[in-house]
Amino acid sequence: MSPIGGTVNLGVTVIRSRHSVRKYKDSPVEDKTVKDALDCARLAPTARNEQPWLFGTVRNRDTLRAIADLAENARFIADAPICFAVFGKRDAKYYLEDCCAATMQLLLALQAWGVGSCWVAGEKKDYAEDVRKLLNVPEEYALVSLVPAGYPEEIKITKKKILDEVAFFERYEEE
Repeated sequence: MSPIGGTVNLGVTVIRSRHSVRKYKDSPVEDKTVKDALDCARLAPTARNEQPWLFGTVRNRDTLRAIADLAENARFIADAPICFAVFGKRDAKYYLEDCCAATMQLLLALQAWGVGSCWVAGEKKDYAEDVRKLLNVPEEYALVSLVPAGYPEEIKITKKKILDEVAFFERYEEE
């Protein structure tokens, strides 16, 4: 049974089991998993069907360390077997929303394959331009997110707020 009742749904199970992972085993993520996750990301919904994204993958240790050195709160990227980079075309009106949807689908696809990941901010971060230049991405694109990934070395589940604390139905009312 699901927590809310009814039968178990595989998609919902993947969503409920996803959490940020920052420590990874020293095992590569298979190419088929990487390609499938990227394919799921590219199928994300987008305003006007613009699909204003560009997805990169980094496995090279030196490049992973360079990204980790730039991303001040994500030094763990250096130890990830792979890091995905999601870029959006700056002139697309809703590139941020579209690329965030793609990032979420990437995270969920990785989770479905048993690969842990962590969404690292790119948009508005001081290091965004440096990462773009490091990866030789054209100037017309802006870094939206970095997603280091790998098989979890450890799993830490953080407590989440219950539904009643974060949702309302019809109209918000203070208690």
